[in-house]
Amino acid sequence: MDFYLATLVQGLCFSGVALGIFISMKIFNIPDITTGGSYTLGGAVTGMMLTHNHSAYTVLLVVIVAGAISGAITGVIHTKLKINALLAGIIVMTGLYSINLTVMGRSNIPLNNIPTLFSLINISSNPNQNTFLVLLLFVLLLTLIIGYLLKTDFGISMRATGSSETMIRALGVNTDAMKIIGLAIANALTAVSGYLITQSQGYADINMGVSIVIVGLGSVVIAEVFINWLHITSIWLSLSLALLGAIAFEFAVAVTLDLGVDATLLQLVTAIFVLLIVGLPRLSFKTSS
Repeated sequence: MDFYLATLVQGLCFSGVALGIFISMKIFNIPDITTGGSYTLGGAVTGMMLTHNHSAYTVLLVVIVAGAISGAITGVIHTKLKINALLAGIIVMTGLYSINLTVMGRSNIPLNNIPTLFSLINISSNPNQNTFLVLLLFVLLLTLIIGYLLKTDFGISMRATGSSETMIRALGVNTDAMKIIGLAIANALTAVSGYLITQSQGYADINMGVSIVIVGLGSVVIAEVFINWLHITSIWLSLSLALLGAIAFEFAVAVTLDLGVDATLLQLVTAIFVLLIVGLPRLSFKTSS
């Protein structure tokens, strides 16, 4: 039971990644690879600041700003320098590796006996259950904030930029600014995931962002399958499905490990799993038509 509770906790920790990828991919149609660097940046800042006795609440604010800056830089490179969004993300992610290593000062930062968000907030006497409940409340609040933002006039302008950039530009909206802000928000959310997972696992590592993009993409793809199947138009339901996609993705990985699959093959199994999610609905659609 503890194994699957830990999986659920990890899925909740990845909620920020899922929401961030949802914003960049589904709203702006931008494949943002900055995710790998901004996720590690969130963990690096968290590890460094917590070991220097900063409050988890102060750390959260700094992580959000750091992630937002990394996303904004990608947006500026893409919109102002007219560089392909994918390449812009790769450039920033590559640069963030050195920045993250500089912030950490070493490749790994353990958080042994250091107060974290999960030790500061006590809902349950059971540490594992307390972590789960704190994460659940955190993720619900985060989803409410993002959902509310996307329902405002500003959020509608963001969504319109992704779906019909020419039309919304004709209405006087600065689409470049929308993209920059959108990528800043997306990477701030991704950095928050790094903040959460670092405190949940008890360490920050320079390589923690490896394959995180596939986790985010897998989460959004799972959500997209159900969004298209059920013809969902509600932004609230779409965000909720993205969160459930992150949890479902982690459970799929956990079941794979529980079945005894060699851990060295985990990345291959993960890639095949995402491929099946993406490919099967399209194959069935072609068959029916």
